[in-house]
Amino acid sequence: MTEVDARGLSCPIPVVETKKALKAHPEGVCVLVDAKVCVENVSRFAAAMGYNAKATEANGEWKIEISK
Repeated sequence: MTEVDARGLSCPIPVVETKKALKAHPEGVCVLVDAKVCVENVSRFAAAMGYNAKATEANGEWKIEISK
């Protein structure tokens, strides 16, 4: 699964990077972020595009697995 490292980036950049990655890899991507608001925004974007988003948190960083 393709990984997007959006740690340290402010919204809407993680959403923009996720959109680019999903265009190139429509089967799904994994997004790394370090802010709860980014988790919410990326997950909401994924749902709007018809994807499932599962976020897991470890040490203040989140991994969002996006798939169909």
